Amino acid sequence: MALEQLRRDVALANRIAHAAGLVQGFGHISARVPGSDTFLFPTRASPALADPARLLVLDVDGNQREGAGEPNTEFWIHARIYAARPDVAAVAHVHSAACVILGQIGQTLLPLHNHAGVFIDGVPLFERIGLIRSRELGDQVAATLGKRRAMLLRGHGANVAETDVRQAAVVACFLEEAADLQLRALAAVGGRTELLRAYTPEEMNRLQEQLDASGPMNRAWEYYAALVEGRLEPRPL
Repeated sequence: MALEQLRRDVALANRIAHAAGLVQGFGHISARVPGSDTFLFPTRASPALADPARLLVLDVDGNQREGAGEPNTEFWIHARIYAARPDVAAVAHVHSAACVILGQIGQTLLPLHNHAGVFIDGVPLFERIGLIRSRELGDQVAATLGKRRAMLLRGHGANVAETDVRQAAVVACFLEEAADLQLRALAAVGGRTELLRAYTPEEMNRLQEQLDASGPMNRAWEYYAALVEGRLEPRPL
């Protein structure tokens, strides 16, 4: 992908996170510059205001290589996940409400619906509260994530690590949808987790193959892009 298109996609992914209700004034989505240890990252502002022309270029050691302005202060989440995971090309950090609640009640994600099939490796919980504003904490976050594609941060939100920035935005939406449905299911069964019919590993394998195909991911990206562009009215989860 050409760098200019990648810039447009990063800005749009940030605005999608806002349109989908995953962030408000805070949160951020980044993308690795292909073949490098650097990544495109928004300036210190709401994701709703992300602009392709104002993205910064940071490296995995936290240095600002290009661009004017200050980065969002939790850039260490992105920098250290990229450092630990050469396979990752995009990172989303969101403050989605259901993910916050799920982590705060001491639960992690259970696959209860089809979109949760992408989380076949599980969704771990980072227990330390507070902002991730140091290299050390960024490394701890990356270690908790491991080789998985998503994680929760207690009282804070969630991180998603993906091979494509469009997919990072879509999977962040899937994660919040799955967390919200799990909370509703828990309420419906009086909090009795044993009554929740989570998908089996075999069922998860089937769903992952279906959802990771380009068709479903592209269709979801087009839907969320239409929300940002005002061609659709947002609907509650």
